[in-house]
Amino acid sequence: MASSTVTPPRPDRPPKPNLAFRQLRGQRSPAEFAALVRRAAREIGERVSCDARYIGRVEAGEIRCPNYAYERVFLHMFPGRTLTDLGFAPRASVRGRGSRAADDAPCVHTASPAHTIGEPRRTGETHGAYEPYDTQNTQDPYDTHHNHEESDVLRRAFMTGGGATVAAASLGPLGLAPHASAAERRVRHAGASEAAALEEAVRRIRLLDDRHGADGLYRRAAAPLRAAYALLDAGTTRQTTADRLHSGAGELAISVGWLAHDSGRFDDARSHYAEALATARMAGDRALEAHAFCNTAFLARDAGRPREAVRAAQAAQRVARPLGSARLMSLLALREAGGWAGLADRAGCEQSLARAHAFYERGASDADAEWMSFYGEAELAGLEAQCWSTLGDWRRAARHAGRAADLQDPHFTRNIALYTAELADDLARGGRPDEAAVAGMRVLDLLDQVQSSRIQGMLAGTARVLLPHRRAGGVHEFLERHASAPRKA
Repeated sequence: MASSTVTPPRPDRPPKPNLAFRQLRGQRSPAEFAALVRRAAREIGERVSCDARYIGRVEAGEIRCPNYAYERVFLHMFPGRTLTDLGFAPRASVRGRGSRAADDAPCVHTASPAHTIGEPRRTGETHGAYEPYDTQNTQDPYDTHHNHEESDVLRRAFMTGGGATVAAASLGPLGLAPHASAAERRVRHAGASEAAALEEAVRRIRLLDDRHGADGLYRRAAAPLRAAYALLDAGTTRQTTADRLHSGAGELAISVGWLAHDSGRFDDARSHYAEALATARMAGDRALEAHAFCNTAFLARDAGRPREAVRAAQAAQRVARPLGSARLMSLLALREAGGWAGLADRAGCEQSLARAHAFYERGASDADAEWMSFYGEAELAGLEAQCWSTLGDWRRAARHAGRAADLQDPHFTRNIALYTAELADDLARGGRPDEAAVAGMRVLDLLDQVQSSRIQGMLAGTARVLLPHRRAGGVHEFLERHASAPRKA
């Protein structure tokens, strides 16, 4: 493993020792504590090459703020604490420093081993344990392509396809071809391999969202979207490839829109969904159009526009009917039900729910789209719970939310957190504060793995409802832990 050649701190700015972190180490040796860090990383799917020297540099204050991989590990090890509690400087204060003179430039790393495409380049693997956000490196992690597993996944998805010229054009927005010559950046026609890479990128984004939620992924997913539309502009010689590229770009726009939606950026989400809808109509792609309308309906409901939600869901059903997917029609009926619930139209909601169940009972088929893999019995129950909650039927909502959480495949960590947050809120509003607190604690346990503004917002609402019951033991513990939990920056 390559190690880092680290420029020593400037003598006129000596580092301030991190006494808080030293106290957390306790009686363990630096090597023993580093082993604990590595084990904690494995528990949450991270991989950091932490050793005694890294711990020493943290305690000496040479690393003012850890990179994001180490941040996730440290916050997992010490739940309820922030980076500041751990003795680190606020990330913004490190990121915001101005440019330096040449003698104060970021450290230069030694050459890394060759990286094989398809193998993840994780933080700490190729640059040793000392990654960005030490005292010598101030690059914004959102603007670098090698700091995060998510960025690597997106990068590899595109790198699997095509020749160098298209790769240079499509990867440019990710900063992955900064040294390409002008000739290399000239784009030839896109081919089947580029279409396949685009489809794989969509799958990878959805996989990451299922596991970790949207926050932190949205900004990094926007660059591949720009690359996708650059491929469309490049053109292709075959209609089948052109159709795949249009479909892939539209699906990617929907995926990026969903990341914006789930992280509370409703205007951005609306724009991305509209882009997908336009792409679908230009290509005459009914399946993509139905998907775009489906997500538009969901967004309209969440944004407080229930009538628009109903109309978008109905439009989706008109488009989707010839596709032959009963499961898609079921999901779209649920989207319509959510809109009727927002309009306080109980009869309309119940009729749509009945259609959703009837379509669902027809079973899966080959006509079901790949993106619908999330839609199973758990999601059906979860969306129905949201309808009853909107209508104020807390008991029925809690029953369906609890069933959704119990039925959900463990792979969908974000959805388990979402359904459990829905359950906690329904229990709290239904006058069952102790049970609500228990469910809320389960959500807090999952927030180490899931980053979703939607779920955080739901939990905050539950906490407000439980405040009058704060003297109860379980409720008090939940409120205390919720108040101390790290918040999204």
